[in-house]
Amino acid sequence: MSNRPRIPWLAGLLALVALAAQPARAGHDAQEARQLLQLSLQDLIATPMITASRQSETRDQTPAHVMVFTRAQIRERRYQNLADLLEDLPGVDFQRGTKSSQYNQFAVQGYVGPGKLLVLLDGVRIGHPGGGNFPVADNLDLHMARQVEVLYGPAAALYGADAVAGVVNIITEHGGQQAGSWASAGAGRFGARRGSFMTGTTTEGGLGLSFGGHWQQADRAPLQDYYPTYFPKVDGVYEGAMVLPAATREDYTGAMGSASLFGRIDLADRLTLGWYRYRFHSLTSTGDPPATARYDSGAQWRTTSDTVYANWHQDWGGGLRGELTLDHSRLEVDPRAYYDNVFNGFARGYSYVLGERTGIEQSLHWRLSDAHQLQLGLGWQTIQDIEASSLPSPYDTGRAPGDQGMVFPNTGLPLPTQQAHFHNLSAYGQWQARWSARWSSMAGLRLDRHSAYGSALNPRVGAVYKPGERHVLKALYGQAFRAPSPDESLNVFGRFDGSKDKDGNYWGHNFRVPNLRLNPEKVSTLSLVWDWRATEALNLTANLYHSRIKDLIVKAQLGDIVADGAHLIAPETRVNAGQQRQSGLDLAGQWRFRLSPDWSGDLWGSVSWIHGRVDEDGVQREIPYVARHKLKLGATLRWRGSVSITPRLRLASATTNGRVAPPDAALQIPAACVGTPQAPQRCRTPGGGVLDLHLGWHHLLGGKATLWLDVYNVTDRRWLAAGGAGSRTFWDMPQQPRSWMLTLDWRL
Repeated sequence: MSNRPRIPWLAGLLALVALAAQPARAGHDAQEARQLLQLSLQDLIATPMITASRQSETRDQTPAHVMVFTRAQIRERRYQNLADLLEDLPGVDFQRGTKSSQYNQFAVQGYVGPGKLLVLLDGVRIGHPGGGNFPVADNLDLHMARQVEVLYGPAAALYGADAVAGVVNIITEHGGQQAGSWASAGAGRFGARRGSFMTGTTTEGGLGLSFGGHWQQADRAPLQDYYPTYFPKVDGVYEGAMVLPAATREDYTGAMGSASLFGRIDLADRLTLGWYRYRFHSLTSTGDPPATARYDSGAQWRTTSDTVYANWHQDWGGGLRGELTLDHSRLEVDPRAYYDNVFNGFARGYSYVLGERTGIEQSLHWRLSDAHQLQLGLGWQTIQDIEASSLPSPYDTGRAPGDQGMVFPNTGLPLPTQQAHFHNLSAYGQWQARWSARWSSMAGLRLDRHSAYGSALNPRVGAVYKPGERHVLKALYGQAFRAPSPDESLNVFGRFDGSKDKDGNYWGHNFRVPNLRLNPEKVSTLSLVWDWRATEALNLTANLYHSRIKDLIVKAQLGDIVADGAHLIAPETRVNAGQQRQSGLDLAGQWRFRLSPDWSGDLWGSVSWIHGRVDEDGVQREIPYVARHKLKLGATLRWRGSVSITPRLRLASATTNGRVAPPDAALQIPAACVGTPQAPQRCRTPGGGVLDLHLGWHHLLGGKATLWLDVYNVTDRRWLAAGGAGSRTFWDMPQQPRSWMLTLDWRL
């Protein structure tokens, strides 16, 4: 008797759906399905890695926990952008639409924010040039991805600052590798529409050309209709005075959009030239309730990022290879961007951000013998950043930062524009050794000499033991550092209402002041990984880790400050205070199976547990925005290669923003979070879950087209995510109700 799993109701549903597919290709599709099934997980495990060591090595050879997602998996699981992929990863907390400055808020194994995860494109940084916030949303589309590699744990020994939580490397297409050209277009609920394309070719002379792009637009649901308790039209009050009567308040709006272009030229296997641009816009009121923000469709962050890079591959023979990389990136927030919220008295306040980075690095890979390899690298980068907030008018990009000539509104006080310019020299080495068929080791060390923060040494050591053909045990210890971003160290904002104290100083409210004495955060992590290939089709992984962050950069309130004609009332700043510790366990697995000659599928999932505390000078609190328990499950079922169905489920326990809720019911803080000065409460957001469903009809219209139906939040579960961390920000951000999109992919 067969012990093959049977799911008759699901098979029946898929059989009905499959009637829309082209029957003429059934035989060919069944053959394709059989070929796909023959690709075992061993093939995935043997995928060459780049992010782990900047050289070709298999997942068994690196001591880190590594996950690889192929083009087929990205397509079937409907990872349309990096945000989709990240929220499906073990140990990742992903909260959509909760932060105006970066749109999506996420944490990787307890490390919160995009500045602690290094995001690469073909090994080149594409995040904020200065290490600050940047959107990880629909802007980082995966239309050009051949595969995506995820490396958990600190990797500063190879990549320097910001490689704290791990590294994500998007590997792009090489010329005609994408097997022809294609285009895609779709539309759905709440004004969602998107399009993308990719094309490429390789000439007989070895010249490879690749070009692609995407465009996307969507409106968030009218949350006053779906969450009337959280989004009523209330009075806008500033410093006790009514500024916006409830009767005149505007409807909620939440438009966002993105676009990107990618181009790559390959000259044989010697030289690669690449260019990548993305744009992203979202409301500056994203994540804010009516009591704290005005919903103005013109108040948007508009971020544009450009990256150009060149890789020259060298082969000197004798086992010695090299690679010279040059790259330049530029990220700019449109100077016309403004916010309209309670921080600025419900008046327009303009902001401007400009970050630029130029880098050059030469790496050498020397195969000393079959058992020993040595990798060396020498690099240099220069970074400059401009931060300007609370401006009364748009920043003039035609003038120097110190020549803007602006004053704080309602005063004659000069309004400074903060800027930074620093450089970093780095050198690293890594030695890999295979001592026997069972044992191998890795040891690396990197020196960074930062013009603002001095020198930092970061080691990385690990070992791999294979007790049997199906078991791999790994141990890795690494250190990393994160230099303070210009936003943390330089940014200034606040408002003067024109009133003065008895000495003639202007009263300043809601001020954030810079701190030029911040030190880098220092991180150390120990991880133990067990990979078990139970069968050729079943793979299980356990990742146990413990991490510590010292010199944690957090918000702090200061006493009143009187200087230069201003009297600032309890401003806040960023300081190094205390440390963060966390321990966690991620269990992940993937199973490739066959139900019948016509039915095949994949099942994947993860269970995560984490416990950690933040100690701010003796004050204990939980890690913000991180659920202690997480469960993620997904499956793809295929019928003859003509139909696929992919449900994805994500469950998470309660979260908190880690801060004490103020006793102010006017901010619509949930009753469970409101405390008193004598008995403050920490806001906890109950856990929840989301189920998405993706249906695909393949080989339509003569085998050239695929029709996708993507349904998000199928059960229409109205759950919440922990919101901002300040005293005047929203505590719980409602998730979007059920939405859907219909997309047609066309192979040209």
